[in-house]
Amino acid sequence: FPIAKFAAKLAVGYTLDELKNDITRVTPASFEPSIDYVVTKIPRFAFEKFPGADDTLTIQMKSVGEAMAIGRTLRESLGKAICSMEQDTYGFDIDPPVDDEELIAMLGRPYPRRLWHVGAALRRGIPLETVHERTAIDPWFLHHIRVIVECERTIGKGRRGVVPGAGLLRWAKRNGLSDRRIAQLVGVSEEAVRTKRLQADVRPVYKRIDTCAAEFDSGTPYLYSTYEEEDESQVSGRRKVVILGGGPNRIGQGIEFDYCCCHAAFALREAGYETVMINCNPETVSTDYDTSDRLYFEPLTREHVLEVLETESRSGTIVGVLVQFGGQTPLKLAKSIEAAGYRLLGTPGDAIDLAEDRERFGQLLARLGIACPRWGVARSADEAFAVAHEIGFPVLVRPSYVLGGRAMEIVSSDAELDHYMRHAVRASPDHPVLIDEFLPHATEFDVDAVGDGTDVVIAGIMEHIEEAGVHSGDSSCSLPPVNVSRDVLDEIREVTRVLGRELGVIGLMNVQYALRGRRLYVLEVNPRGSRTVPFVCKATG
Repeated sequence: FPIAKFAAKLAVGYTLDELKNDITRVTPASFEPSIDYVVTKIPRFAFEKFPGADDTLTIQMKSVGEAMAIGRTLRESLGKAICSMEQDTYGFDIDPPVDDEELIAMLGRPYPRRLWHVGAALRRGIPLETVHERTAIDPWFLHHIRVIVECERTIGKGRRGVVPGAGLLRWAKRNGLSDRRIAQLVGVSEEAVRTKRLQADVRPVYKRIDTCAAEFDSGTPYLYSTYEEEDESQVSGRRKVVILGGGPNRIGQGIEFDYCCCHAAFALREAGYETVMINCNPETVSTDYDTSDRLYFEPLTREHVLEVLETESRSGTIVGVLVQFGGQTPLKLAKSIEAAGYRLLGTPGDAIDLAEDRERFGQLLARLGIACPRWGVARSADEAFAVAHEIGFPVLVRPSYVLGGRAMEIVSSDAELDHYMRHAVRASPDHPVLIDEFLPHATEFDVDAVGDGTDVVIAGIMEHIEEAGVHSGDSSCSLPPVNVSRDVLDEIREVTRVLGRELGVIGLMNVQYALRGRRLYVLEVNPRGSRTVPFVCKATG
């Protein structure tokens, strides 16, 4: 319901019965809504960025964003909302390493992980009444969380390494369990669960948000998945492009990527394509029902995105999927989308991986003779110390495949590095830590460009006000740059073009440089839209 639009019309004298409901397009706004779905919102916090901050939740707003999910029941909706958070949790899979007495005491304080710890308490058999007493959460909600936890327990009791049968799978899906969570519980891969689920024909259907419980036809394709019988998706036979949004707002990834998604939808619609948006962030314009032709309010996970793609491919033609406008979130799904047989529009998946994989990218820079700070990759704490000593302190350390400077730190000694490796990250072969030479007193530049695989056009070069080392999302910048020579600008343009051609970038790319003295260093290349794209668009007209 577009509250601002209707409030403005009411203020100038309209009455509700004179205004049409924008969703059904036939009922008046005075028609009492009838809701046959459940919406769950979960706030997204970023206390990991502020280790010293008090994470007690009070009347002061401390969240940086939120995820929203829609389901036929609370359990289904809650399970999808947890998956939408993008915090590496896919169900009630967090159990604090404390005894029951300490856990009960913890629950008396509101904090970001309390929802998961409530599930842990109920799993341990702590009475629902005790949990209610400590948390003041209504028993109705606690009952549904207990049902989800019992469902997880039942799935986990099955044979290790064997995916449950069709009946148990359908029951689990109706209780909001994701493929990833089922895989964790039985000790198999997510792909094994998906394969068994498809073989057993356990598939979601899509329902429409219509405010009238399907009493009237809805002209607005605003869809959510559920494990029921009747499908209301009414897929069209048009040529269509699927756009993946950015998920919940967080530090480093927010509304600027939504700007890119919306303008992509507007341009594609003008070009005659049907636009299909997948996103789970209620704070965005991309999740307005009239931004795209079809909106799927779904988590941005492999499971949910592939289900939407399969549904949309039943009729018409999916020309391709756009992953470069939603920040880091869609890029993580690029390989899975290509592996499922769908075409990525823009930069190919391998080129994305080449830019994101520090070792491959470092080899590319060495081959091209392009300077970059000395760097190394560590898959254990011992490797991290060896790399840091080889480069020399101070060094910049961060996890791989992250956005927004999460867990990025400048360390100047063995003691600081030891603290970082113990508390900030868990290095492993699958999650290496990147270690770069830190360039003090350097000036950083952001470059946004667009390429077609051959030619690269520079859209804007921005000079950071703060020195290199302050994350680009936290730094002010100037467009055009003011404290740099024409020769350096020419070098930036040339290197950007070379990198765009070598990577085969089709669409947007962002390159970050550092200038120390007269030497230019490439810090990183992002083969996607960046947070500076809206600024460049508006500043350059």
